[in-house]
Amino acid sequence: MNSLSKKSCIPCKGGVDPMPLDERSVLLKSLHKDWELQSESNRLFRSYKFSDYKRAWDLANQISVLAEEQFHHPEISFGWGHLEVTLWTHKIGSLVESDFILAAKIDLLTV
Repeated sequence: MNSLSKKSCIPCKGGVDPMPLDERSVLLKSLHKDWELQSESNRLFRSYKFSDYKRAWDLANQISVLAEEQFHHPEISFGWGHLEVTLWTHKIGSLVESDFILAAKIDLLTV
């Protein structure tokens, strides 16, 4: 368990500066290797592959419960055999530490 997963997300009310690129790169290294930093869209992205629909659905539900607990909500897309998670802070259209915290907590669901 990394230190990010022990933190809680802080709801953003806007007016916050996006995380600088160098800080994003450092935090990305503490996440599972499948997380990608989409610098052109200022988002974190990870995709998952499954052997059926139910496993994708189950993970989507687990992430949804976690998102509600953390008051930080990712975009989740899933179908038969796949699930994609995209994180960013909607109020500022970019990334803040809470996005990386939620990614780290999602990593714990998929260990």
